[in-house]
Amino acid sequence: MDYNTQRKKLALPEYGRSIHKMVDWVTTIEDRDERNSQIRAVITVMGNMNPHLRDVNDFKHKLWDHVHLMSDFKIDIDSPFPIPTKESFNTPIHVIPYASEPIKVRHYGRNIQLMINKIAGAEDSESRGKSLLMLANHMKKSYVTWNKETISDDIIFRDIEFLSGGKIKISPDTKLAPAYNLNISTTPPAPAKGSNSGSKKAKKKK
Repeated sequence: MDYNTQRKKLALPEYGRSIHKMVDWVTTIEDRDERNSQIRAVITVMGNMNPHLRDVNDFKHKLWDHVHLMSDFKIDIDSPFPIPTKESFNTPIHVIPYASEPIKVRHYGRNIQLMINKIAGAEDSESRGKSLLMLANHMKKSYVTWNKETISDDIIFRDIEFLSGGKIKISPDTKLAPAYNLNISTTPPAPAKGSNSGSKKAKKKK
């Protein structure tokens, strides 16, 4: 028995073994013109696997690059695009740095902390004031949404002062929007029309 696990490892498994065999066969053709003709036919088959992309120029470029990759860069053909090298497919992985700075108040999250830092460093006083008011209202809305209870504006102001390291101090006379203006319902909804309770009342009246 001939198992796939005993066969040559596929460079690009998404194309399947048949396409890899076609590329290997084209690589062995001695006549250059014939080799170029046959590899164009193979690329047409590869493009038919994604017909909605086969006429996109970037996608064609990718198909030609994949042919070189499947042949282990041994195929000698006239490509309409620059011929890639092994090194171009072995680029090192760029590790995305993870923020190591601890979050001062975890329930607000890192984004709120970053926004407060940004506002604290802003020079334009008018823009700074508008941004700060929007942020404070957002913090209040988030608190009421998740805790299902109201919160004093003073607590929001105190948290902002703490998160900014004392750089931002909001006047206690400042008023944030009430909960009902933040599209938050703090009371249970009224019964819908035609509900059981309504129909019972109607029957009693009769």
